Amino acid sequence: MARSTRILLPETPLHLVQRGNNRGTVFEFLGDAQRYLEFLDEARKLCQVDIHAYALMTNHIHLLVTPRGEPEGVSQMMKLLGQRYAQNFNKRHHRTGGLFEGRYHSCLIGEEAYLFACYRYIEMNPVRAGMVNEPGEYRWSSYHANALGVEDLLVVPHGAYLASGQDPSARQRLYRRLFKDPLPDATLEDIRHQTRRGHAFASETFRARLIQRLGSDP
Repeated sequence: MARSTRILLPETPLHLVQRGNNRGTVFEFLGDAQRYLEFLDEARKLCQVDIHAYALMTNHIHLLVTPRGEPEGVSQMMKLLGQRYAQNFNKRHHRTGGLFEGRYHSCLIGEEAYLFACYRYIEMNPVRAGMVNEPGEYRWSSYHANALGVEDLLVVPHGAYLASGQDPSARQRLYRRLFKDPLPDATLEDIRHQTRRGHAFASETFRARLIQRLGSDP
């Protein structure tokens, strides 16, 4: 079966999911996760991609990103990152073969409400997985930067995040408030479904504009 064409647009956020091959473990030790973030930082700078949110899980990764240069920079970033990290992981753990699934999944993110739903979806992933009780308890996510103001040089705030409050303290307070209630089950399923399909997590108005622009269902 032919692969569907990945939809990438300039300055348009994307939710990315990269899974371990056969859902296998991709982070054995704390050092693995730290090394992945280092490689991600190098790759996003080289490929001109902003990282707004992330969560490193045992066997997969979630990223919320926006291409600043050519949209294809996202694919280039993921290819470079996957190659470098897999080589490093295999060497550290004395293994061979592919570490990740052959292709990462992605979906375009629509208007502001959908963007912040995706922020919450990513940073609540460790809670939904039963690994922690609160997102702030999980070390390997961007929640500490976005909600608590902890310095994380990897995280570049999206414009909508910056516009949400007059100063960092106000933005962080409003951001934490978003996490008081869980995302509805329908929203969770919509994000998962659109990411698997490679379509858009967005309103019908946003989708209609994309159909006009692309000539196909996004």
